[in-house]
Amino acid sequence: MTLTVLDYYTDEPSHSNTEERLSGCAEAEGATVDHQSVPSPQYNAKVLQQISTRSLPDVLMVNNPDLPQFASTGALEPLADLDVDTSDYLPSVLEVGTYEGELYGLAPNVNTLVLYYDEAALAEAGVAVPTTWDELRAAAEALTTPDRYGFAYSAASGTEGTWTFIPFLWSNGGSQVDLTAPEAVEALKFYTDLARDGFVSTSAVNWSQADAKDQFAAGQAAMMINGPWQIPSLNETEGLQWATTTIPVPEAGVDPAAPLGGELWTVPRTENSAVAARVVECMNSPETQLETALSNNTVPSIESAAQQLAQEQPEMATIVETVSTARSLTGDSGLAWPEVNTALSTAIQAVITGQASVEDALATAQSQVER
Repeated sequence: MTLTVLDYYTDEPSHSNTEERLSGCAEAEGATVDHQSVPSPQYNAKVLQQISTRSLPDVLMVNNPDLPQFASTGALEPLADLDVDTSDYLPSVLEVGTYEGELYGLAPNVNTLVLYYDEAALAEAGVAVPTTWDELRAAAEALTTPDRYGFAYSAASGTEGTWTFIPFLWSNGGSQVDLTAPEAVEALKFYTDLARDGFVSTSAVNWSQADAKDQFAAGQAAMMINGPWQIPSLNETEGLQWATTTIPVPEAGVDPAAPLGGELWTVPRTENSAVAARVVECMNSPETQLETALSNNTVPSIESAAQQLAQEQPEMATIVETVSTARSLTGDSGLAWPEVNTALSTAIQAVITGQASVEDALATAQSQVER
């Protein structure tokens, strides 16, 4: 038996490493693998075309925000129907792979966002590591100098900008589909006032998360919101003393609520689905998860492996902590996520650049989401 597999790991060594793991898992089931990778920009169109022609592979990788779109077509098998064991997974990870009450995908590794800070800059300014919004604003103000902003984030158009703001919306009790609610208005006002008042560069509307990292690494920002994929670059930055903490929340006692990133392995409805499910289980083994996490700065989805990662890589401990309370990016938006993503990132940019008030920007965004 040959199992067909599709993902978007076109870069090396990711493609070869994934193929090696897939082949080992398939061999244990008496199968071989035909592994194909499609560039990410063309990936969703390829999958949707395969869904329409009923030519999906046996194992399909899905970026987690796209799961509702694919699962809603009925093309994927619920993993419970295939007796896939998920008992050891973090609840937040299972939520990411769930659509309308059914689990369709398992993420071997995940990521999320935290607050990075320059330890030397905070010590020099006598600023404590912020844990609440008031403390974050006070720290950003105290750390802002003529040569440095106190804080940096990506407010770029699209997912990177939206993703970076979502923790502030969620931790304040807001929803992506109720953008005119007081909780959403308050969150966006706090977030954008940091830029409007000069503690974050208004150039953030053009910054990717990599650009925000560059500002932080160059000493031009004392704090930033970013993900663990920036750790290798930060570790290579000579003289930089950095650390992380969970993203500050509106008030003490509130859990951080960051979005959970990562890809899901899913099993389409094919004649080989039973064997494909065993391969997906194998690809998600604790050993494989930890090996991948240690090399890729991600977090294993199985709790025991995640805790082992935090012990072996202390710089990942805050990421592991945040993952435990993180949420699916589409958990409150579902199939409306593409509209939310566009509308919300546009609203963020409009406020920062002074083109609209918070209330007007969010009213416009809400109307776009409801179309």
